[in-house]
Amino acid sequence: MGRGEDQGGGPVGWALNPRAPRLSPDEQLVVQRLGFDTRVTVLGHVQRGGTPSAFDRILVGGVMSRACSMAPLGLGHTLVEVVGLTYVVPRGVHSRDSAGSLETLGPVPEAARSLTPVWVRWLLPGPVLTFLSPLSSLKTNFSLAILNVGAPAAGMNAAVRSAVRSGISQGHTVYVVHDGFEGLAKGQVQEVSWHDVAGWLGRGGSMLGTKRTLPKSYMEKIVGNIRTHNIHALLVIGGFEAYEGVLQLVEARGRYEELCIVMCVIPATISNNVPGTDYSLGSDTAVNAAMESCDRIKQSASGTKRRVFIVETMGGYCGYLATVTGIAVGADAAYVFEDPFNIQDLKANVEHMTEKMKTEIQRGLVLRNEKCHEHYTTEFLYNLYSSEGKGVFDCRTNVLGHLQQGGAPTPFDRNYGTKLGVKAMLWMSEKLRAVYRNGRVFANAPDSACVIGLQKKAVAFSPVTELKKDTDFEHRMPREQWWLNLRLMLKMLAHYRISMADYVSGELEHVTRRSLSIDKGF
Repeated sequence: MGRGEDQGGGPVGWALNPRAPRLSPDEQLVVQRLGFDTRVTVLGHVQRGGTPSAFDRILVGGVMSRACSMAPLGLGHTLVEVVGLTYVVPRGVHSRDSAGSLETLGPVPEAARSLTPVWVRWLLPGPVLTFLSPLSSLKTNFSLAILNVGAPAAGMNAAVRSAVRSGISQGHTVYVVHDGFEGLAKGQVQEVSWHDVAGWLGRGGSMLGTKRTLPKSYMEKIVGNIRTHNIHALLVIGGFEAYEGVLQLVEARGRYEELCIVMCVIPATISNNVPGTDYSLGSDTAVNAAMESCDRIKQSASGTKRRVFIVETMGGYCGYLATVTGIAVGADAAYVFEDPFNIQDLKANVEHMTEKMKTEIQRGLVLRNEKCHEHYTTEFLYNLYSSEGKGVFDCRTNVLGHLQQGGAPTPFDRNYGTKLGVKAMLWMSEKLRAVYRNGRVFANAPDSACVIGLQKKAVAFSPVTELKKDTDFEHRMPREQWWLNLRLMLKMLAHYRISMADYVSGELEHVTRRSLSIDKGF
């Protein structure tokens, strides 16, 4: 509901129409003290409608598949009792006995026993970063630089914004670097103020500019500019190049004392291929962009009948985008590098598609990661499906391309970027105070250069030197990928005869050419 001129809202409306609705006390405060024309919009049931996001679709699929294939998880309550327990916490909060209501639910993590601190930690970054300004009494001698490295990803600007304002609020001098490590080598360093990052939260891409250049090509110049601007800490926001670049800087500490500073990497890439985190900033936006495109493609396929689309996604060698998008859109198959396949598997998929066309669902969608196989390209799959399905269905291809990198960040990436920016800056501030001795910063311990990431349910800091052994540098991704276990669900939902009790290893056992021929099957 909006209160506009046609409703007679505002002082003018009251004079012309005495029966017009009066402003609420909050509106009166804004109108009388600030002199702003005021309108109220109630979102109401708009928040309940709309198309489900990729996360909601995958969550439902995962919960239902687990529920169908597994026994109750040992909760010790009947369904009626569990539903009754959902009312315990609201009643406890209303009666100001949140701790007692949590005890009723049984053992809970220590952090959840006090609701207020959890809520404060979760909600604080937004209001603080929007309204508060730095206090002069908090001024420190530390200088920090923030840069973006790698391909653009939605949420980068949200992370930069929160890191800048968090650093300034703690009294640090904050610089931003344009065009990644190359810009740092060329001296494209600029000090920023609180208002310089206003409006960055919802913007896609990279406002600072980003490049894939690694520091080893400009090491002398980078060291020189770190010395010139007296930089004590680096916050690098980006993809695999950001992680690899910081690793190169750490390995060069023995030759350059200026690199003995605090460093932190915020993983931001649509490929979700950075070690040390389960989710990279920007991957949620990319999955939703791919999902929306595939929804439109499926609609086209259902309108023409008996049509199969081969859709190519980005992600390099990492098949996260193809797999998760495939689950969200109900794909019939998703070919990824981590799950080797051969011509027999392709033959089985085509036969499965042919049988599907005999049912009421006369459409097909097949996803292919851009580097899933050296020879089984998108064109090859198109020719194969077209030839084998001739007379039963026809085939079309669609390469999503860079539309997966663009667009405004989703609410998840906006909040995720904001929180990572704040947590990274708080961690760097703590490390700077710990390594500050005799008027200078000297940080050469392994834990002084870390990747911040979400691991399962917690935000963790992992030293880049420790992550090196868990990284496949040839294919630019971690050796273990948690999402590989989701592929069983994808196959089950595509109506393949599989057992959900099977276990899919998360280890990359296929990195040699010889193992590519192993008959593991889709």
